[in-house]
Amino acid sequence: MIDLPKHKKLILFDGVCNLCNSSVQYVIKHDKKDVFLFAALQSDIGKQLIDAYNIDTKKTDSILLYTPEQGLDYKSTAALKIAYHLGFPNHVLCVFFIVPPFIRNRVYDYIAKNRYKWYGKKEACMIPTPELKSKFLE
Repeated sequence: MIDLPKHKKLILFDGVCNLCNSSVQYVIKHDKKDVFLFAALQSDIGKQLIDAYNIDTKKTDSILLYTPEQGLDYKSTAALKIAYHLGFPNHVLCVFFIVPPFIRNRVYDYIAKNRYKWYGKKEACMIPTPELKSKFLE
């Protein structure tokens, strides 16, 4: 599988989605403990994990969270776990874990389905600045 540095978590995101790119920028800004690394779903690493976990990208195509110990989380569970690691006030969102995943994921899917219409789409994946390059795999 993907070999990550100890205590790191990998966020896979839709590299051409403006909402996803904004979310990545937000996580980078608030990741005070330097927990997260990033890769686009369209990258070789993204494709490798998608294949390894048999992810249907027609059903799950926005944010995935990978850790070697826990495997792959997707949709609302991934988003809430990411929020948890960002500290206060973001980790307060974890209260939504009391909502059953099938309900949380309906809301998530609605936003994901409309993200290009609402936020737009890039022609190519985001290219990190030299300062942020170490946070991105591949």
